[in-house]
Amino acid sequence: MARLGAPAEVVLRLLVLKHVRNWSYQVLEREVRANLVYRDFTRVGGGKTPDAKTIGRWGLAVDPDTIRQIHDRMVQIAQQQGVTQGRRMRVDTTVVETNIHHPTDSTLLGDGVRVLIRTMKKITAIAGLVGTKLRDRSWSVKLRLFEIARIARAKGPLNHAKLKESYRKLLNTTSRVVGQAKRFSGEIAEGVKRSRGILKQLALKGLRLQLEAMLPLVRQVMRQTRERIFRGNTRAEGKLLSVFEPSTEIIRKGKAGKPNEFGKMVKLQEAENQIVIDYDVYDQRPSDSELLIPAIETHEAKLGRTPRLVAADAGFYSARNEAAAKARGVKRVCIPNRSTKSAECKREQKKRWFRNGQKWRTGCEGRISVVKRRHGLDRCRYKGSIGMKRWVGLGVVADNLINIGRAMENQSRQP
Repeated sequence: MARLGAPAEVVLRLLVLKHVRNWSYQVLEREVRANLVYRDFTRVGGGKTPDAKTIGRWGLAVDPDTIRQIHDRMVQIAQQQGVTQGRRMRVDTTVVETNIHHPTDSTLLGDGVRVLIRTMKKITAIAGLVGTKLRDRSWSVKLRLFEIARIARAKGPLNHAKLKESYRKLLNTTSRVVGQAKRFSGEIAEGVKRSRGILKQLALKGLRLQLEAMLPLVRQVMRQTRERIFRGNTRAEGKLLSVFEPSTEIIRKGKAGKPNEFGKMVKLQEAENQIVIDYDVYDQRPSDSELLIPAIETHEAKLGRTPRLVAADAGFYSARNEAAAKARGVKRVCIPNRSTKSAECKREQKKRWFRNGQKWRTGCEGRISVVKRRHGLDRCRYKGSIGMKRWVGLGVVADNLINIGRAMENQSRQP
């Protein structure tokens, strides 16, 4: 008899609770097991609390489209309950970082070599010593990494000649590991490295796929390292920032404390009572000015009305955006134009409605701070672009759940 699966409601409630409290899966398991309130909220009741590994597998099974449908339903409920009417709209962007270390050429090469050698060790453990024999160059690579780090940290002017020589040795060793991994992959495909057991043979094929996925990434890191170190080109096309999260981008938002952020651009769009009515994770960073009119269209689609006031920071401004927003029926376009020399435009930006709109707009900064600090959107713990969208969606759903509940409680207290 097959074991009954967990109801979808239990899975979703556990994941939302995790993001409401910004817990790890281990803490989530411990707290739900011990707390009757959490048991009731997650519908676990008097049953057995799922363990952390099981909840983690459930989390990977929930796709981003499902989470978006849940979010859209929450926005509908907020509108039906009078929590938000859609008269005002504010929008801003932020960066959700991927879970990577600070990328340098040497550490990226070290990551690639470590993964390739680890995979080849697993292949050798299954297939034995037949065919190409593994030569472990891990220690040699570690020595080169320490040497490069020591040169880079040394006081005084940087010794470029010594640094280039260390990188040359590191690239040579990495190239040998890549060649060895390519031979391992070919021998598995040709049947030289094989196993008699069906399950182990399937494991060999899986390890070959891992090699095939990692090899082009390591080669890309080698190319961009040669471009930067030996040719002085710091803007190599298709720069790779992590062999584990290849889609990571460098995003500069002009912050003094953190000039470079490594992750994905995320848009958060709000209406009244701090309800996030839409969010988006962009595969490639767009210009903020390209997002304003699509945001207004999304607002109209989800809330059924054009906002009377639209507020955003100066990055969203363009004369075309302002004209297009007014053409769609927006009465107050509260977006500052920092570069204007028009006396009329400057006079307009000093009016009370504009200043009040900008004061309300700053709530976007607070909302971004809250979802990062309270719901974990400072750094994504899931892998890949799908994991990023899942992580952001769950964080937004958790934040909306709190704000909708708080607004409905305030409404019930009013006479």
